[in-house]
Amino acid sequence: MKEIDGFQRRKEQKKINILEAALHLFKQYGTQKVSVAEIATQANVSQVTIYNYFGSKHDLIYEVIVYFVDTVWEEYEEMFHAELPFPEKIKQMIFNKKTEAADISEHFYHDFMKEYPAGLAYIEKLYEEKALPRFLELFDEGKEQGYVDASISNEAIFMYIQMFREFLLKDGMYEQIMPLTEDFTKLFFYGIVGDSEEK
Repeated sequence: MKEIDGFQRRKEQKKINILEAALHLFKQYGTQKVSVAEIATQANVSQVTIYNYFGSKHDLIYEVIVYFVDTVWEEYEEMFHAELPFPEKIKQMIFNKKTEAADISEHFYHDFMKEYPAGLAYIEKLYEEKALPRFLELFDEGKEQGYVDASISNEAIFMYIQMFREFLLKDGMYEQIMPLTEDFTKLFFYGIVGDSEEK
């Protein structure tokens, strides 16, 4: 039984290595310009192994999308469950580069959006069933702790955060803003008028 378990572990690790190698290349060059041969070289496996695990390049790309989305969500989950005050969680959500694919090429997004509606469906399902409810819980937590005005809708808060994130993901913005993280955190919570009440 232990030998079987060891075999399964090695098999799963090899699959993860292939997904990681493919994701690395797809991020740089997009899905269409990367060949199975290049992925095999990057993962240090044969092309036959990739086909045995995934069946086709198309199926591999879908699995890479799922793997990538799950990995990003796991990082958000860690932040949600961390023993941190609400402002620190929001700061991590906005400024932590790990939680977003800031290094992904436009080719990857273009190929993804155009060719893989199943991948988009997976993301939409995860968002509706896991992400959105968890974000709403977080905003309620902020209201209970007195950091967030209870009269502001959670939907507005979520869109506000998304605006910050989208601005950060523009070329060159992340490096410019990082030295100003504390200032932008204060702007996020209190605007340009400042905190009218001591917390």
